[in-house]
Amino acid sequence: MTTAAVPTLQEDNDRVRVTEWRFAAGAETGFHIHEMDYVVVPSGDGRLKLVSPEGEESFADLKHGQSYFRKAGVHHNVINANDYEFAFVEIELK
Repeated sequence: MTTAAVPTLQEDNDRVRVTEWRFAAGAETGFHIHEMDYVVVPSGDGRLKLVSPEGEESFADLKHGQSYFRKAGVHHNVINANDYEFAFVEIELK
């Protein structure tokens, strides 16, 4: 049985939706499609495993406070590849 990442909604208004995502070791989001452009702000250093709907795997090494931007349409499952809890804040642009 897989462990689900835990989202905590911090802000949701007419301009942005801000969610903190916390992942226990091995936890995952499940497959999802990003419907809005978004920015991710890592809360620490860690590695995430990204799986495409076709099963292709890649890894992203995130650094504390080093943000990145992605356009809407990304379709993936995100899995904590660390042996410790990992978290980031996701800011979706409406």
